[in-house]
Amino acid sequence: MNILALIPARGGSKGIQRKNIAPLAGRPLIAWTIADALAAGSLGRTLVSTDDGEIAAVARAHGGEVPFLRPPELAGDHAAALPVIQHAVAWADAEGWRADAVLYLQPTSPFRGAAPIMRAVELLEQGLCDTVVSVVPVPHAMTPDALMRKAGDDLSFVAPPERRIFRRQDKPMLYARNGPAILGLTRETIMRGELYGARIKAVEMSPLASIDIDTPLDLAMAEALAPLVLKERAAGRL
Repeated sequence: MNILALIPARGGSKGIQRKNIAPLAGRPLIAWTIADALAAGSLGRTLVSTDDGEIAAVARAHGGEVPFLRPPELAGDHAAALPVIQHAVAWADAEGWRADAVLYLQPTSPFRGAAPIMRAVELLEQGLCDTVVSVVPVPHAMTPDALMRKAGDDLSFVAPPERRIFRRQDKPMLYARNGPAILGLTRETIMRGELYGARIKAVEMSPLASIDIDTPLDLAMAEALAPLVLKERAAGRL
């Protein structure tokens, strides 16, 4: 199976200026994701889709393939993921390289590591899913059973009385997309114009691996945690 790793990295980020090449622990943010994709070792190509020449140069310097600049209509604030994926697949088709599946790897998830990517590849190659998505366990205090609405100083539970669960041990385990750090799609799913097909498989990631960079505070926290992440990776625990 030919699997295309696609890393989206437009130049017009607002929360953090030039976010995709912002420094994190001594290297550009996008370099972390490129390194993860290359380390996975089971991807046919690792392609960066960007509209920005500087980001393209940085990506190439760290081993990413940047064969085109994304058209402006796919690089605005409201550009959706699916058209960006379809554009890359169409480009690969025109080059004579058929992508049987795409792993969409957002560069804002620098701590994902190679292992979850390898697991996503394994699930796609089994042919039993349309979509693979990375998830993180929801903290028990944030499940629907525990949520409350606030109106002025008054609080009310979201769940009806018969569904309110207070003991952590009794609450069901729930999962949330973690960005997502990984979104895997079969070619058929992409051609149908879908991100999430009927058959969805999960790649569970830890809260540490799931850190997503959207704000300056996120980036500062990631900078502080990077030594721990590198230590955990060296010990084989992440």
